[in-house]
Amino acid sequence: MNSPVDALLKKLIDFDKTKSKSIYIQVSEQIANLIQRGYLLRGTVLPGTRVLSNLLDIHRNTAVAIYDELASQGWVEIIPNKGTFVLVPEQKTATIKASAYPYNQAYSYSETTGFPFQNSMHLASTTQATKAEYVINDGKPDLRLHPTHQFSRWYSAAMKRKPLIKKWNRTGDGSYSVFENQLCNYLNATRGFHIKPNNLISTRSTEMSLYIVSQLLIKQNDVVLVGNLSNYSANMIFQQAGASIRTVPVDEDGLDVNYIKNHFVKGRIRCVYICAHRDYPTTITLSAQRRLELMKLAKLYKFAIIEDDFDYDFQFEGSAMLPLASSDANGLVIYLGKLGQSLFPSFQTGFVVAPENLISEAKNYLQLLDQQGDLIQEQMLSELISEGEINRLVKKNILIYKQRRDCLIHHLSIAFKDAIHWEIPSGGLAIWLQFKPEISLAKFAEVAELNNVFIPKTILYQDKYTCAIRFGFGHLNEDEIADVVRALKLSYDTVLFL
Repeated sequence: MNSPVDALLKKLIDFDKTKSKSIYIQVSEQIANLIQRGYLLRGTVLPGTRVLSNLLDIHRNTAVAIYDELASQGWVEIIPNKGTFVLVPEQKTATIKASAYPYNQAYSYSETTGFPFQNSMHLASTTQATKAEYVINDGKPDLRLHPTHQFSRWYSAAMKRKPLIKKWNRTGDGSYSVFENQLCNYLNATRGFHIKPNNLISTRSTEMSLYIVSQLLIKQNDVVLVGNLSNYSANMIFQQAGASIRTVPVDEDGLDVNYIKNHFVKGRIRCVYICAHRDYPTTITLSAQRRLELMKLAKLYKFAIIEDDFDYDFQFEGSAMLPLASSDANGLVIYLGKLGQSLFPSFQTGFVVAPENLISEAKNYLQLLDQQGDLIQEQMLSELISEGEINRLVKKNILIYKQRRDCLIHHLSIAFKDAIHWEIPSGGLAIWLQFKPEISLAKFAEVAELNNVFIPKTILYQDKYTCAIRFGFGHLNEDEIADVVRALKLSYDTVLFL
């Protein structure tokens, strides 16, 4: 080892063969860092590929790849029959780490900030990790039903549309897009609306819709009423906006409007959040009488109604009750919905229906959050609506989900008999399971995970009056449902004898 450069590389270069990052990338990054720090000066001759492979105990092809990578980034120049020479790129970058850091940690990143910032308790993640084979959720669709092969053709066709780039580069001209008109027509036809595109805005998700609406409506300490069990993600959004959340009882007819009359006065309520079609999490439909009472009270008390219609498409028996917003003549209801729930999540879109003045302001917020938008998604959804494909997918999947609901009820009836009580929902992808006698749901979830079924804490509801689970079944096929119910019964029996 005659060259001091050889000795330097032998001493300082370190790599880990177990990492997913390729060895040639690990080594080339470290050599580049040595050049940045001035340990390898401009014009320095690096060892040949055979020598480098011997120094680092790597294959010669890997050594060749290291120098090729450095050359492609401008760190070295490879001159045939002469050697590999260090360069310093004209556009220099700052030293990545202080010289005190070990060389193999040059590309690590600090775990904490060097400055204070405001933590938010309301936005703490509710995600839990698990290795269980089966995971229960709160009622998500089965992504395996997404028409993958058809969609690849539709997506490819949408990207090839000649006007697409022009649309992307064009500034707003005040006119409404084909997608906005198609979505407006679709909602008028399926939900009994009488809206125009100026009453509508599309977003990435229902959560984004609710976030924008909450920013428009809610100031610090404004009172927001929700059901006494309610949707945890919606509550997080309201709390982050500064709302004071108050709960209202929910019975067999839905939200108790009389409770609002008896416990709150005019001018003190900012808005009421409600899932009128199917209450979250109990799946109860708000009765026609309660709907009328709520609309009258909103007009009298001058509060907004946020109607979250998250699973309108999944109606198994009878006709779905039309949204409150479809009969709103006083501008009281802000309607949140989702289009394309039979599709893969990246092709779904959320939307808000409301009076024009609120939509106009909501678009200003959306411009900040999502200026780019997704024209390819809009192009595809426009065509799927106009060709009736969205409707066909919904009808096809409804039959599958209804069979899964009936399959779940069948297995629960056999396994649990009277230990669990439920009302068969007329639609939706979840069922409200109430345990009688009560058990420790936290312990039940713990034992279930040992039996290969994970139940996240966000679907467990237990207090003095409630011991229930919002059991989402849509993502499970019939064989999986049978396996899950068997595991849950085994877990239930275990908890009873603890």
